[in-house]
Amino acid sequence: MADPLRIDPIAEARRHWTDRWGPEPARPMAAVTSVMRVQQILLARLNELLRDEGLTFPRYEALMLLSFTRTGSLPLGKIGQRLQVHRTSVTNIVDKLEQDGLVRRVPHEHDRRATLAEITDEGRARAARATERLNADDFGLGALEAQEQELLSTLLRTVRRAEGDYAADAEPAAGSA
Repeated sequence: MADPLRIDPIAEARRHWTDRWGPEPARPMAAVTSVMRVQQILLARLNELLRDEGLTFPRYEALMLLSFTRTGSLPLGKIGQRLQVHRTSVTNIVDKLEQDGLVRRVPHEHDRRATLAEITDEGRARAARATERLNADDFGLGALEAQEQELLSTLLRTVRRAEGDYAADAEPAAGSA
């Protein structure tokens, strides 16, 4: 990690924003900028934790998605939908996982146009080891108490719901984010 900055650039931006446009627009600007910066920090931290397993966080997510399915496989298009990434990204992720022997492409049993990504035994083992690492590090959120992690999930779910990120009737069960 780089040396910490001597000032908080987001607080400094908020000060300038407040001077020019007032505190009301400065508040959401600071919140959004903070979320974006934390996303960068978390992604770097998670990728660092996964490096020894030869994974990146997007590849780990794909392995976990496959490991959670009943059959251990999904059509590539469904992977893109569930991970909310473009099909080009899915192709790149699956290419790398296949190259590393963690998934294999197989033809769809009923649809000749579709290809499935299927997790291998080594993919399951690698995903399990990676999960142990991430769990041990609280997925990079160890600076927050458990209640704060829950609050963060709740707050961000509210934004996601308001933006139509998922169907309103798809609300999670109590205690899950």
